Amino acid sequence: MNRFLRLFALLTLAASTLAACGNQTVSTPTQASAPTDTPAKIVVYSGRSESLVGPFFAQFTQTTGIQVEVRYGDTAELVATILEEGANSPADLFFAQDAGALGALAAAGMLAPLPAETLNQVEPRFRSSDGLWVGISGRARVVVYNTNKLTEADLPRSITGFVDPQWRGRVGWAPTNGSFQAFVTAMRIQLGEEATRRWLEGMIANEVKTYEKNAAIVQAVAAGEIDVGFVNHYYLYQLQSQSGNTLAAANYYPADGDVGALINIAGVGILKTAKNPSAAQRLIDYMLSTEGQRYFSEKTFEYPLAGNVQPDPRLKPLSEIQTPAIDLNQLRDLQSTLQLLRDVGAL
Repeated sequence: MNRFLRLFALLTLAASTLAACGNQTVSTPTQASAPTDTPAKIVVYSGRSESLVGPFFAQFTQTTGIQVEVRYGDTAELVATILEEGANSPADLFFAQDAGALGALAAAGMLAPLPAETLNQVEPRFRSSDGLWVGISGRARVVVYNTNKLTEADLPRSITGFVDPQWRGRVGWAPTNGSFQAFVTAMRIQLGEEATRRWLEGMIANEVKTYEKNAAIVQAVAAGEIDVGFVNHYYLYQLQSQSGNTLAAANYYPADGDVGALINIAGVGILKTAKNPSAAQRLIDYMLSTEGQRYFSEKTFEYPLAGNVQPDPRLKPLSEIQTPAIDLNQLRDLQSTLQLLRDVGAL
């Protein structure tokens, strides 16, 4: 059984188990009455890669003295792990690369409420409507394209246009990536199940090339192996910083509220069963502080969401992106998206 079959099975089993155990009482830490003597260690399950956020956790430890024990992994697989562990999970805080994963845990009753002063630091569209998770940084879905071969005028206004035969064998995607899966969930919401299925099948029929990671897609575009790819905006800037801005690639934002221009978040939630909820809250406070937001703006090239920190000047302002009118709280149905991707052969 491959890891996606196992993941889907775990999600389904865990959801059933939680429903069957609905009468079981799980204590919820009260943030307002958290002890002032913050514990010296916090356990974080991180769907963000170590290369991206490892230095940030080290910076937090240096600033606060709180040690951070991190379990890194695929965001969706970590959700399945937390659901499987249930009340025995050692995790204090979950750091997800998309809102859908946080929504899945919230729907399962695994997250504790966050203080209003934490939630109010970001726009309502970037936090849980139930107060159970908060966005830390913004991530825009884009189409990265080879600037030696194409201009923006050559690209379709909607991401659905890439099923046209003229794009056969010229496009790359990463269906195992959590951000791509969240994008597919958003497409299911905006266009419906059948239209999303037809688009996925059309891309596969059009010989879309599969990559494991977004960075590999950007590198392939810049090298001319493919002409365009579906990625998050910041991978281009990270690779540019490593190569001296010499990449033959640029980001394109689909127009008119197209789902291809979705703005998602990387965000956090505190587990109901957290052993160190006050330390977890300290970490969230630091993430949303000016110092923390500068890290995500300057080191990972994401959109800061709090602290009056400005994004990298090369980024298109959030206010100018014609993002789809999709509530990030709706992206929680990860199981159905995984099943759809399996059904069409993308996974």
